[in-house]
Amino acid sequence: MIKIIAFSMIGFGIMFSILRLIKGPTAPDRVVALDTLSTITTALLVLLGFIFKRYVYLDVALVYALLTFIGAIAVARFLEKGI
Repeated sequence: MIKIIAFSMIGFGIMFSILRLIKGPTAPDRVVALDTLSTITTALLVLLGFIFKRYVYLDVALVYALLTFIGAIAVARFLEKGI
């Protein structure tokens, strides 16, 4: 029962993030939506790692979160003043 609630919350989060990504009026809104979507994906990877007892997913989630952070910093610098 807990798994169903967790997956439905993640599904709603993904749906709302994609909606903001498509509908966002400005570029920073779209960047924030993409960053939120990647954070939700990281949480999904961690949840799947615990459900399937495959702890390599935790390593993948950690690397994915690190690369997402670096990408968000790069896009923010580009939007602010160029690279």
